[in-house]
Amino acid sequence: MHQQDVEQLVEQVAEKLGRGLSLEDLDGVLLAYSSNQSHADRVRVNFLLSKRVPADVKAWQLSHGIATAVRPVVVPANEELGMLGRVCVPLLVRGFRVGYLWVQQDIEDQSATAILTQLPGVRDELELLSGLLLESNTAESEFRRRREQEFLSACRGETNAVAAVGGWKEVQGRGPWQLVTVLDADGWAEGSDPIASTLIHRSAALQATIGVDAALFSAGTETHAVVLFRESTGRAAHAQVLVHYQLELAKRSGRPVRRIILGTSEGFAKPRELADAYAQSRQAAQAAAVDPQLGELVDCRATGVYQLLASAGGGAGAWTDAGSVYSRILEDHDRNGELLPVLELLYDNDGSVQDVATKLHLHRSSIYNRLGRIRQVLGVDPLKGMVRLELHAALKARRWSGRPRI
Repeated sequence: MHQQDVEQLVEQVAEKLGRGLSLEDLDGVLLAYSSNQSHADRVRVNFLLSKRVPADVKAWQLSHGIATAVRPVVVPANEELGMLGRVCVPLLVRGFRVGYLWVQQDIEDQSATAILTQLPGVRDELELLSGLLLESNTAESEFRRRREQEFLSACRGETNAVAAVGGWKEVQGRGPWQLVTVLDADGWAEGSDPIASTLIHRSAALQATIGVDAALFSAGTETHAVVLFRESTGRAAHAQVLVHYQLELAKRSGRPVRRIILGTSEGFAKPRELADAYAQSRQAAQAAAVDPQLGELVDCRATGVYQLLASAGGGAGAWTDAGSVYSRILEDHDRNGELLPVLELLYDNDGSVQDVATKLHLHRSSIYNRLGRIRQVLGVDPLKGMVRLELHAALKARRWSGRPRI
């Protein structure tokens, strides 16, 4: 982005609208402003001086939905803040949020209708301005794009890419490493535009890892992000990235992000092990997505039987097609979904009826009653030996079959 070009565009739009404008990034930092202004309220004056939106003003603006809006939003005046009414114009490129343009109402304006009527006349300038802001994002620079593609190719095991990444200054001599797959558990498949989805994950990963020394490099794909960490026994840096990624993803996608998962690989000391580490971290994230009890920070070794399901070649489909006789019998008799969930929780909680009753908000007698029905249907004790192994594996295979395809 050329700052001069941005400032000129802002001035052009201000001249056409005949109003004062300010341009800010997604974090409320001033990028540019127009010089013409018949009257600047206290909020505008302070903003131009400090270059950042104050917390109370930001809260007022966000309370009117600007973070998720895709069309201009009218933000009413706030006498307590010393703020005249404004119109916020979200600047987006292919669904990717790049900034906000603010148009201030004049003192004599009774409403924002006049501004809303004028905005279609500057549509071309706003699109050009959005494009310039997109180019300013470091995640969208050509150099960054090439390096991310090379890194992802190395994660897929491509020999030349592995050799190249192994020689990067961020990587060379800084092992052992660990790969982390960052996944939005609920929204990984959202978005009809793969280019915009990829850019959102790339940008969220880059911003979430800034200042985290343990995070050496990040890249984004259409469905998730991948981060190379220095191996460590602690998870403080991982937790920091998780929180920041969730905030950045929500900010850029304009939708609520409820659950972010970090799947981590085993540590590795040789760049040629990148592909295996990537598979481990991806499998850990997929397992946590279908089995919430695993949590949000998930080591691949903590995913239990999902490791076997992931390595089964045909995946859970192979297990399901062969089928478990006892599992099929239970599914046929569990029309109301009362038996299988109880059984899975019993297996996951070492057979503790009290723990299952607490988690399902039921009385212990209800759990015993359902367990009795299961014994009657199967004709065997589901808590014993090979029957337990078969049913537990079948239940997890059924979960695994619904994993995110990333």
